Amino acid sequence: MKERREFIKKSIFGASGLTIGAMSFSAKSYGSIIGANDRFRMAVCGVNGRGKSHISNFSGLDNVEIAYLVDPDKNVLNQRVQSLRDGDTKSNRVQGEADVRRVLERKDIDAISVATPNSWHSLMVVWAAQNGKHCYVEKPASHDVHEGRIALAAAEKYGIVVQHGAQRRSSDEWRDQVSDIKSGKYGKMLVSHGFACKPREGIGYKPNTAPPSNLDWNLWKGPAVIDQYNENLVHYNWHWNWQVGNGELNNQGTHQLDVAYWALDDEVANTHPVRVMAMGGRFNWDDQGETPNTMFAIAEFANGQQVFFNVRNANHEGYVKEVTNRFYFEDGGKLIDGEYKSHNGSQPRNVNVKKVPMTPGGAFGSFINACRANDPKMANGNMFDAHYSCTLGHLMNISYRMGEKVPFNAKAGRFGDNKLAFEEFMKIHEIARDGMGVPVDQADYIVGPWLEFDGDTEFFTGDRSVEANRLLFDPRRSEFDLPSPDKV
Repeated sequence: MKERREFIKKSIFGASGLTIGAMSFSAKSYGSIIGANDRFRMAVCGVNGRGKSHISNFSGLDNVEIAYLVDPDKNVLNQRVQSLRDGDTKSNRVQGEADVRRVLERKDIDAISVATPNSWHSLMVVWAAQNGKHCYVEKPASHDVHEGRIALAAAEKYGIVVQHGAQRRSSDEWRDQVSDIKSGKYGKMLVSHGFACKPREGIGYKPNTAPPSNLDWNLWKGPAVIDQYNENLVHYNWHWNWQVGNGELNNQGTHQLDVAYWALDDEVANTHPVRVMAMGGRFNWDDQGETPNTMFAIAEFANGQQVFFNVRNANHEGYVKEVTNRFYFEDGGKLIDGEYKSHNGSQPRNVNVKKVPMTPGGAFGSFINACRANDPKMANGNMFDAHYSCTLGHLMNISYRMGEKVPFNAKAGRFGDNKLAFEEFMKIHEIARDGMGVPVDQADYIVGPWLEFDGDTEFFTGDRSVEANRLLFDPRRSEFDLPSPDKV
């Protein structure tokens, strides 16, 4: 597995002499080392939804000034600018801008944070890197597998700090659970299981219209190939459109996917799964959404460990929210919501627990600390971590998108002799049947194929690989295209 990781490093960065472990700094980024008492100036990009949290958290940190807010909706932008001027004396000269490129050209900006639609994320990382700016990028850090690799190449080449908005990387609770698991406290872990089950409603249907005058539609679309404006895209429901979002799996689910991946054995750290499959459906909602509201997915790694993942969004009477991670061990023991559940007398081991490194300061303060030190390795969830955990979700989504309709019943899954997978599938199946009221044999699952993935080349192999490989690359508008990894 060590050789596998070295191959990836050499194949991506060998031509330019870059390394992953010993980070090289460009003159641009080295010149931006900032002392703890120096004013750190930022721009927040995308300020309607998640960006509001970026504004409040970064503006609340000592010696951090938000100098620019960036958003293509001038109504939202003007509101946020005025609110920040009134509420934070450090940022009372904040300016608004529609196009991030004009902000990145400025010499007096140290970093940007990105809370835009997903299709913008990797491009902003690349542009930030090329301009010597650090970047806090919301989850998921990429919209497809290929652009994630490009963003990683840019972060490595220019030596910037990139921190992924996978906030559990900055949580003592999750750091402790992952440290215990990796140290062997509970024995060999077999399955790392993530859940993104939070109640939502359908989005209905909206007609295509002309974009409102307050919105720069070209800048809102950015890289995404979208023909016409629709209110069901702006400002939140783009999550359920494949051209802009990634569904719940790589929305809320990115947090739990990241923890699931983080907890795997070190021998498969910084590797991709060798095969994946996913199944589910968009049940009960007659709407314009494209992504599943119910999903069960599996990824298998070279050492035999597996990641399971559940999505369950369709609200119903008696709905039970599950946004968490659980872990299943070789002796039958389980770690459920932080509590160890014994099986046939199994007990935690008395081992020396090695704590996983974590930079203090919480999700936002830790990023600033890493930037002040100009040390990408200090980021709690750097671009390397982000690429591998986000790819996990992208691969699962690809299997689902290639799926075929199969009658909704207990026989729909394709798990072979994987008893635990069948048991976990049946839990979500019974909720769909009994809670959501999906009629047996009268509705359909979408059941994706098992797909084999070569982590060295980051391409699918085997059956249906040609079709699957097309989904590794999103179509992009030429104004917002990306270079290849070796030309960033």
